[in-house]
Amino acid sequence: MPTATTVAALAVRGASWRIGAVPIVDDVTLDLGPGEFVALIGPNGAGKTSLFNLISGLRRPSAGRILLGGHDVTALAPHLRARHGLGRTFQTSAVFGSLTIAENIALAVQARRGGAMRGWRRSTDRDIAARAEEILQRVRLERHATRIAGSLAHGEKRKLEIALLLAGEPRVLLLDEPMAGVSLEDVPALVEVIRGLTAGSGRSVLMVEHHMDVVLDLADRVAVLHHGALLACDTPEAVMADPFVQQAYLGEQL
Repeated sequence: MPTATTVAALAVRGASWRIGAVPIVDDVTLDLGPGEFVALIGPNGAGKTSLFNLISGLRRPSAGRILLGGHDVTALAPHLRARHGLGRTFQTSAVFGSLTIAENIALAVQARRGGAMRGWRRSTDRDIAARAEEILQRVRLERHATRIAGSLAHGEKRKLEIALLLAGEPRVLLLDEPMAGVSLEDVPALVEVIRGLTAGSGRSVLMVEHHMDVVLDLADRVAVLHHGALLACDTPEAVMADPFVQQAYLGEQL
């Protein structure tokens, strides 16, 4: 959580989004500090992905503001928010299936650095190759660099998506249900990759996730949405003990 002297990596200020008179996101205020990991949870239909859409610029809020590193980006398109250090993954995998893992990452690195994309496969730019190798190691895919991305198991595709995100050099990462569709045996390795995103980097992560064991393992704080409104935001232990949170989940133990 940002202190009084720290600029929030991400600040959501009174964000609302309505369809007619129906509030989908309802007056949400939330700060994400530098290097902080916050999990966003809530029942299906609570507005979690809609809030991500407001933060990433896919939707314009009906009211409120979005700030990245103290800069108001509320009116900016998604690609301009990316230039301000925001990166996002989605619930469905999105990689270049006919390219190798290494080619996917090299292309993303070159796109981040700008310039002509022609002939990128034959690029001998050592800086691009070195950066791609560094990212491969960070997501623990270095042994699979020459595999075709379309042949990967779902858990490894998720790692590749995170690698593509890292190539954009974001300071704030939005992860939308990274465990969705991942087999149980692949979850621990993916958790360790996600844990490493904030370690010693200053990056901040806001993650939507339904696997509560993953949430409790990774999050510094847990934010709870219910009917589009922020019901609670506190340490995992405090949130799990909150009776209002338990009621929001229809009495089920989280």
